[in-house]
Amino acid sequence: MEDAATITWGDFEKVELRVGTIVEAIDFEKARRPAYKLKVDFGPQVGVLKSSAQITKHYTKEELVGRQVVAVVNFPKKQIADFMSECLVTGFADDNGDIVLTSVERPVPNGSRLI
Repeated sequence: MEDAATITWGDFEKVELRVGTIVEAIDFEKARRPAYKLKVDFGPQVGVLKSSAQITKHYTKEELVGRQVVAVVNFPKKQIADFMSECLVTGFADDNGDIVLTSVERPVPNGSRLI
C-alpha cells in the first residue's frame, strides 16, 4: 500500500461520492492534454454538474453518453482553461497511465451516494 495517511470515519463521510449518468460529452479543445467536457446528471438533489476528464484513450464521446460514473460532487469548483469543473469523475490508471472510469455494476438511481 502506498504511504497514505490514515483517516477517520468522519473524514470519509465528508466525501460525497455519487453516481451520475453522463448526458453530454464534447471535445475540450483548450485542455493541455486530450480531454472531454462532460455534463453528468446526479438526479434532482444534486442536479447536472460539469467535469473535465482525460479519458480519450479508452472512451469515445458517443459511448460515454448514457454511462453511469462515480464522482466526487463536493469539491470546490475548479477553473481548467476556460471551463469551470464542478465535480471530479473518478477512475483508475491502467498500465499505460490512461484512465479507466469508475462505474457501478448495475444501474442505480442518479445521485445515489456511496455508503
